[in-house]
Amino acid sequence: MIFSEEKYRFMYSALQEAEKAFEKNEVPVGCVIVHNNKIISRGYNQVENLKDPTAHAEMIAITSAANFLGDWRLNECSIYITLEPCLMCTGAIINSRIEEIYFATFDPKFGACGSVYNIPDENKLNHHSKVYSGILEKESTLLLKRFFNNIRQNGKK
Repeated sequence: MIFSEEKYRFMYSALQEAEKAFEKNEVPVGCVIVHNNKIISRGYNQVENLKDPTAHAEMIAITSAANFLGDWRLNECSIYITLEPCLMCTGAIINSRIEEIYFATFDPKFGACGSVYNIPDENKLNHHSKVYSGILEKESTLLLKRFFNNIRQNGKK
C-alpha cells in the first residue's frame, strides 16, 4: 500500500521515539498520536525504567493525548506505532475511540491487530479502528533485531 508523505513523517516520528527506548535499553517501540494533522503526544516503551508492565509506548501516548485534549475520547485521532500493538494496547486504543491505527511491523508473538488476534475487526465491539501496516517496516524491524541481538550477545535483559 502506498501512503502519503505525511503518514511517513508521522511514522518517522514514532521511529525516533523507538530509538529513545533503544538508547535506554527498552524494547524499541515508539508511538505518536495525531489530531488534525498535528502530533499531540509521543511515547516510547518504559517498562524496565518505570518497572511498570503497562508502560508501553501506546499507553504513555494515549494518556498524554487525553491530557492534551482534556477528554478520554480521542475521536478524530490516529495512532502511529513502530510495532503492532499487543492486547492491552489495542484494548486501550479501542476504548479511547482512536479512529486509525498505523503500525510499522507485525508482532507474531503478541500482536492484536492481525497477527495473533485481530481485535479491531471484532464485530462484537461498538467501536472499530481502521488498521494499516507497513509504513517504515524495514527500519522498525532492523531496530528491533538490533536490540534483541544485543541482548543475546551481552546476556542482558
